[in-house]
Amino acid sequence: MSSSVGKTADVGWNIGVSRTLPYPAATVWDFLVSREGVAVWLGPGVELPREAGAEYETVNGTVGEIRSFVEGDRVRLTWRPSDWDHDSTVQVRLSGSGAKTTLRFHQEWLADAEEREEQRAYWQDVTERVVAALAERGR
Repeated sequence: MSSSVGKTADVGWNIGVSRTLPYPAATVWDFLVSREGVAVWLGPGVELPREAGAEYETVNGTVGEIRSFVEGDRVRLTWRPSDWDHDSTVQVRLSGSGAKTTLRFHQEWLADAEEREEQRAYWQDVTERVVAALAERGR
């Protein structure tokens, strides 16, 4: 670990955002991999591929490749918005049991501290939008 907060020797600049939600994991997972959920966290206009090596591109130009997909547990993928000159890695993961599930977004290989802070705000906003969408679905 270097002396810079949010930077490690293994994955460079990185950020994690998590929230415990009052829903079973299956409910959260089903939303995250639905077209509506994918549009919230990955970007609009794409179906989430389920197989490692599959590529994707959103209508707003974010591109990447699925690295791993474990049904009901996690998705790991490369993520590069159209205005970036580098790939990052994003992992979306669920944990918990019963009626509570922790949703975690973790992003690695960010360019610098500024990009890290931008992505922290992005994933916090994504988390809020997931919470709102799940609450709306539950009505």
